[in-house]
Amino acid sequence: MTTELSVVPEQSVNEPRKSRKNNPEKTRENILQEAIVEFVQQGLSGARVDAIAERIHTSKRMIYYYFGSKEQLYVEVLEKLYGDIRSTESRLHLAELAPRDAIRRLVEFTFDHHDRNVDFVRIVSIENIHNAEYVKRSEAIKAMNNTILHALGEILQRGVDEGVFRAGLDPLDVHLLISSFCFYRVSNRHTFGEIFQIDLPDEAIKQRHREMICESVLRYLQA
Repeated sequence: MTTELSVVPEQSVNEPRKSRKNNPEKTRENILQEAIVEFVQQGLSGARVDAIAERIHTSKRMIYYYFGSKEQLYVEVLEKLYGDIRSTESRLHLAELAPRDAIRRLVEFTFDHHDRNVDFVRIVSIENIHNAEYVKRSEAIKAMNNTILHALGEILQRGVDEGVFRAGLDPLDVHLLISSFCFYRVSNRHTFGEIFQIDLPDEAIKQRHREMICESVLRYLQA
């Protein structure tokens, strides 16, 4: 019996250590992916580290080793989700496009991203319930989101210089205009859809709305 007890803990401890040593980034990514599912389904308050551990067949101890606490894991989930959208935006090559084309590409990307990434919308909604308490803890989120304002500012200025956009536009206002429509139709699709009996995920309706927000933004910007 003594021999059995000494062998089992040795195996259970060594296997996670091997995983950490060989591919810690993959382990962290797996934890983050499952944490997104848990936080989306249960919210921050209802989420359980045990449930995340069960999904990836690891231990709570392993998760705490990488993230320290449930709250820090949640902060890093926020950083990942915001980082994903900002990283993809940076690969749109907006600076290489004419101003109107750049705005259209950005609006279409934002619309498609929110439509395809419901988890992002739900996590942001959850964070708003918490009054952005955990966003406040992350300098990374603030820094990475400033990149879109910088990119928008450059596009708007090029548009003014070329005579296609009016002067005096605030990049933050334009970002809010784009984000609000794209976000709302996903965050409120169930209530809005039921109240007004509209099927927002319907492809024809989706394409109509996609074109509508593009035209709305461009008309707001035009000289």
